[in-house]
Amino acid sequence: MDRGHAEDCSRIHFGETAFVLPKQDPTNTCRVRIFSPRTELDFAGHPSVGTACALVMKQHVPPSDPIRLILEENVGPVTVDVAQRNGGFHGTLTLSGKIEAPTGAPSPTDLAAVLSIEPAEVSQVFFAGVGVPLCFAQLSSNDIVDRAVIDRTAWTATLSRAWSPHVFFFAGNLRDGGTLYARMWAPALGVEEDPATGSACAALVGAMASKPDFVGTTYRLSILQGVSMGRPSEIEAEARMRDGVVTSVSVGGATTYIASGEIEVPPFTLVS
Repeated sequence: MDRGHAEDCSRIHFGETAFVLPKQDPTNTCRVRIFSPRTELDFAGHPSVGTACALVMKQHVPPSDPIRLILEENVGPVTVDVAQRNGGFHGTLTLSGKIEAPTGAPSPTDLAAVLSIEPAEVSQVFFAGVGVPLCFAQLSSNDIVDRAVIDRTAWTATLSRAWSPHVFFFAGNLRDGGTLYARMWAPALGVEEDPATGSACAALVGAMASKPDFVGTTYRLSILQGVSMGRPSEIEAEARMRDGVVTSVSVGGATTYIASGEIEVPPFTLVS
């Protein structure tokens, strides 16, 4: 992790910060490195979509219809399609990559302790990831999702050294076309709660589409996240299949322009 990037992330203090750099492949748009306050991420959905929409908004890419950007990220090329809708910008990223889904996830009892809820309120727990490893927990209702409070002692014992220390917990129907109500904690990344987690949504649809009992060619979910923290995000996620194998996953949604600023680089003197 570059010290300069780390220091910038610490000062900006957003959950994720994207740095736009010169492209390495002339056929792509640019290179993007994404950092949390504590570490670099191989991939993150919303910084990818937000960066693409910001580049279009600021006219840093040639106009086209549709507008397609290819971002060079550590996980590989990430394609983002950007369109103008209702006066704003809507972005959808598409990622080709293997969905990781290892065994060894915590038990519902252990995960319930992390969330400060009852074991009977946890329906299932599993690991999955595309670029970022995640622990998923399906809970019994939206109210239980809102009621959850992280128990630091239980988190340290159960998740801090697990395949993924990050937990994405949700309620709702996991059928194709279902709607979920979700929250996300990533204390190991310096993120107490994330209002929108595209990498989690991508991994979730990929993992569900990979199950032996799913026989379709596309699997879709709508996810509402960030409500309890006052930053609601509506996310659409889709996995595409061919011959029973996930070929790509996509995550999309509307972007909101919040603010802009400039960082002034002080003059310096080269010392030979």
